[in-house]
Amino acid sequence: MKLTEIACKNAKHTNPKSKAPLKLSDGYGLSLWVYPNGSKYWRLAYRFNDKQKTLALGVYPEISLKQARMKRVDANKELIKEGKDPSLEKKKEKAMAVENNANTFEVIAREWYDNRKDIWKPRYAVEVIKRLEEDIFPEIGAYPIKEIEPPLLLQVIRKIERRGAFDLAKRQNQKCGEIFRYGVCCKINIYGVKIF
Repeated sequence: MKLTEIACKNAKHTNPKSKAPLKLSDGYGLSLWVYPNGSKYWRLAYRFNDKQKTLALGVYPEISLKQARMKRVDANKELIKEGKDPSLEKKKEKAMAVENNANTFEVIAREWYDNRKDIWKPRYAVEVIKRLEEDIFPEIGAYPIKEIEPPLLLQVIRKIERRGAFDLAKRQNQKCGEIFRYGVCCKINIYGVKIF
């Protein structure tokens, strides 16, 4: 029997001494697990490579019954049809999100700078980081480096040119190219980065 929103809202664990969740099935592998402490979690049971697996879809009521059904059908069943394990795909997404946050343009640029500053004259080193902080970081510093495409960088360079600082724009473009090359050479999984 399919669940209803009212049944989900009113579901309570019947044995508070048990640590095992009460499992309410909605069909097609979707179930609501109700724990003795009152928390409720959506789970999707599926088979992949002849093994029974369970995937967490979220917490009720943040994820409604309708949303859980959409997640079940739209994303996960399609992945299984494509021969992909939804659990592994979810782990990949989390890992990529962590990696993207760790590999922003500013993080990579500062690492590049730290590796170069000792070979430069002190005055030049100060000028390089100052220009990056003033012109580049405010515009693209927070972007994951692998998501920065040439048109985005070009907008930043054009903004510098509009101030009449053509030589500076050229130098900033060169420095950004060095940073991208450093990111490609020294960081793992920076795919799709364009070398300028």
